[in-house]
Amino acid sequence: MTSDFSAAGVRVPDSKLARETTELVRDATSDLIYDHSRRVYFFGALQGRNRDLSFDPELLYIAAMFHDLGLGEPFHGSGRRFEVDSADEARRFLRARQVPDDSIRRVWTAIALHTTPGIPEFMEPEVALVTAGVEYDVLGIGYHDLTEADRAAVVALHPRPDFKQRILEAFTEGVRPKPETTFGNVKADVLAHYVPGFERGDFVRTILDSPWDE
Repeated sequence: MTSDFSAAGVRVPDSKLARETTELVRDATSDLIYDHSRRVYFFGALQGRNRDLSFDPELLYIAAMFHDLGLGEPFHGSGRRFEVDSADEARRFLRARQVPDDSIRRVWTAIALHTTPGIPEFMEPEVALVTAGVEYDVLGIGYHDLTEADRAAVVALHPRPDFKQRILEAFTEGVRPKPETTFGNVKADVLAHYVPGFERGDFVRTILDSPWDE
């Protein structure tokens, strides 16, 4: 089953909050990021179904849609990790609409941790499933957990032409202006590949060169 609002038996939540989220992200991002974010929702929800997790589809959708917003040009000078910029924008959006604090916390955490493997899977379902959706779409982790038919239905709704190269370009442009934010996280790999002269932070040297005497 595929329509503008559903694929593989998963529906986009039909609420005012979800519609406003769609409109905001549609207007603020490229087709690449919009389609990727929608796929993250569908793949995350499908993984939730497979894992028999009870999750709030609306919160999962909002977190998935906002998760890469911080890659955009308005945030290039923030000095913060793009994940935090994305999470903060989602929090502002939700607070302005009087969403309960616990829901806001789940969305913020899901976005902020989506590039930090090994932690989200042990947290609330919405947090775990945003990361699962990102890892599925970007890295192919758990690729065979979903059926070919379900995968095809999602991609038919939100195609991914030359996605691997295009998303790497988007990551590069999003973090190039603030390379210091890549210390200790996966985006250092992106700049090491695509930005000549980039020098990644070294955790061992940071310890050895600290101002402590010993």
